[in-house]
Amino acid sequence: MYIKTCAYVHGSASLFFSTVFLPANLMIQGMWRSPAAPLSLPARIALVAVLALLTARPADAWRPWPSLQAKPNSSDALFGASKKYEGSSEFVRLKYHMGPVLTSNITVHVIWYGTWQRTQKAIILDFISSISAAASSVRRPSVAGWWSIVRTYSDQTDRNVSGTVLLGKQFDDLHYSHGKSLTRLSVQSVIKTAVTARRWPLPVDYSGGIYLVLTSDDVYVQDFCKNVCGFHYFTFPSIVGSVLPYAWIGNSNKLCPGTCAYPFAVPEYIPGLKPVRPPNGDAAVDGMVSVIAHEIAELASDPLANAWFAGDEPSSPVEIADLCEGIYGTGGGGSYPGQMLVGKDGATYNMNGLRRRFLVQWVWNHLVSYCSGPNALDHQ
Repeated sequence: MYIKTCAYVHGSASLFFSTVFLPANLMIQGMWRSPAAPLSLPARIALVAVLALLTARPADAWRPWPSLQAKPNSSDALFGASKKYEGSSEFVRLKYHMGPVLTSNITVHVIWYGTWQRTQKAIILDFISSISAAASSVRRPSVAGWWSIVRTYSDQTDRNVSGTVLLGKQFDDLHYSHGKSLTRLSVQSVIKTAVTARRWPLPVDYSGGIYLVLTSDDVYVQDFCKNVCGFHYFTFPSIVGSVLPYAWIGNSNKLCPGTCAYPFAVPEYIPGLKPVRPPNGDAAVDGMVSVIAHEIAELASDPLANAWFAGDEPSSPVEIADLCEGIYGTGGGGSYPGQMLVGKDGATYNMNGLRRRFLVQWVWNHLVSYCSGPNALDHQ
């Protein structure tokens, strides 16, 4: 078994790679397989800490859709011209790589970086609160129904991703503590600022805690709009002092709404395509909700980049939401998002939450090997 490592070249974003060989039995028996005494998630995180520098580049858990690098409808060729199910393909080889998934109650701690309106915050917070809302409190199709697909992923002890997702603490970084232009690594410094603040710091939560760094529309993050709309990874002890799963998602309102807020805004290079009306009246933030959902789903199923993903390289994984980019309903694929719901007010959505409606991309269902969501026509 080998592990490819990389590090930043000082003063640039270039990477150099080296290969470290480890005995396969050490990784499997010593670290991840212990049937008699399964390791808890905090213990496994501690073990993984020694490997925290395996890659200095977070996994790209979201790429712009429609793709700037591909021609429209290229996903039809990828998944096959005739698909029984959305995104279905015999070529997808999603595998479990023996790492932990988030089986304990998940608590989402939010860092608001920059200037945010109260109404914008409310949309995102209501979505997070909707993930594990009681079925009796929300109409179908629901956000909780979407999360039930994420819950099908389990660890080596057959424990599934938690069904409980809670809204944790919030931290306002109103003064842009690390400026308005961030690198991928400096996003981790933002987290350090939040957990070490003198007033109202975020807790260092080893038991199911995940951290969302949400940047306002006047902040640029490395590769934003070019290659990613968000990403997830885990913090390095050398920067934050702990290994904590986190994600970054940016508000694309001023920079690239046609890329990161699709289909509420459309790219100029697709003529004749009209944007749809956002369910909560804010195209950029409604677009962020789907990216946030994407990242939370992958944080739960692959928090340390060694659990559920396709391919053999954890430095460039294709995870459960990557496989279904741009698919929001039955028939989705290529440049068509699929059949969605339209409210009496003309707003487009595909699932209901607490007090709101949302448009959220589907995720890969590994039990049946196709993309799935609660608004699929065969679920109605």
